[in-house]
Amino acid sequence: MDTPAPRPAYKRILLKLSGEALMGEDSYGINRATIERIVSEIKEVAVLGVQIAVVIGGGNIFRGVAPAASGMDRATADYIGMLATVMNALALQDAMRRVGLPSRVQSALNIEQVAEPYIRGKAMRYLEEGKIVIFAAGTGNPFFTTDTAAALRGMEMNVDVVLKATKVDGVYTEDPMVHPDAMRYQRLTFDEAIIRNLKVMDATALTLCRDQRLPVKVFSIFKPGALKRVVMGEDEGTLVEC
Repeated sequence: MDTPAPRPAYKRILLKLSGEALMGEDSYGINRATIERIVSEIKEVAVLGVQIAVVIGGGNIFRGVAPAASGMDRATADYIGMLATVMNALALQDAMRRVGLPSRVQSALNIEQVAEPYIRGKAMRYLEEGKIVIFAAGTGNPFFTTDTAAALRGMEMNVDVVLKATKVDGVYTEDPMVHPDAMRYQRLTFDEAIIRNLKVMDATALTLCRDQRLPVKVFSIFKPGALKRVVMGEDEGTLVEC
């Protein structure tokens, strides 16, 4: 008798991608090979039938709190950063199209020539149809990060988990780049992450997820196969929950 294939641990996920993840080894912008590799990881999960939403940052192009924004009005700088996320979303959608992944970009800022406006009902329908929904322009408001946008959209889309893609394979007791003996947490509570200032996400995003009991999994997008292992419920990354 054949053993049934293992089933994904999550039915619907929200993947939070930083803009920096798209740079690869470059100092800024979008590295084509890197974005194609990230999309191939996403496709591995999509073919399992998992519904996928994506929130993308813009730090590879512009950050409202970066030196380039020094002296600039903070709200203006944040709006420029939101436009950078739209650029990344379009690049991600194009890379998905090339490998046959149906996707839609929805923007919290109205730029109807290039992206649909964010409409919750349409986004939910797209997910149910098997399309990947890429949310751009953060929350559409200055002073809020794309981490907060990920928490907000995750709750609105009724996802099972927010997957925070980073450069390291989880949350550590100390910076593993500086302290090689740092230990990876397998599980954390939101309160522990906030009190210890572990830089999982910004405090607003963590508090939103905690209050709505929406778990967050932190993992490395640069580790081959890590996204699929997370979705399958394997010991990958760090789970932050209530």
